[in-house]
Amino acid sequence: MIEVYPNLWVGNEVCYSLIEHKSGWATVHACKEPYHRRALGYSGRSAPKNHPDYLVAIRGSEMSLNMIDAHDPAYIPKFLVNTALAFISDNLDKGLKVLLHCNQGMSRSPGIALLFLAKNGKFSGLSYDQAKVEFRKIYPNFFPAGGVDGFCRLNWDTYKKV
Repeated sequence: MIEVYPNLWVGNEVCYSLIEHKSGWATVHACKEPYHRRALGYSGRSAPKNHPDYLVAIRGSEMSLNMIDAHDPAYIPKFLVNTALAFISDNLDKGLKVLLHCNQGMSRSPGIALLFLAKNGKFSGLSYDQAKVEFRKIYPNFFPAGGVDGFCRLNWDTYKKV
């Protein structure tokens, strides 16, 4: 678990187990299994597409994303990322620590963290590739799958604060 921004921590599901019952924390589960499944209570292959929390389920101070580590950026809805970024900001503004994690802590959660930092001016003036190099100095375990990498690349200028 690495602090990449004041009170914003990035990690994997083991990191979540370390803070799960601690007060003062909000969590973004950037992975479908098992967190989104648990939040909605479905047992089949996926949640019903017409469920109001199909993409994002917020339960108290926890947000569960229906996010797989896809190879194609088309499978990462911008709404999902935007909602996660807003949730992080809102909870940091409340004075909470935020853990942003996925299963392995290598792709989805650090990808969202990179976009959060870009949105907050950390990488202004840098291309996505330059920002990735700089971000790895903060979070060395960032190895995004094709979908996360492609989503960040395609949307970099949208998130990057100039």
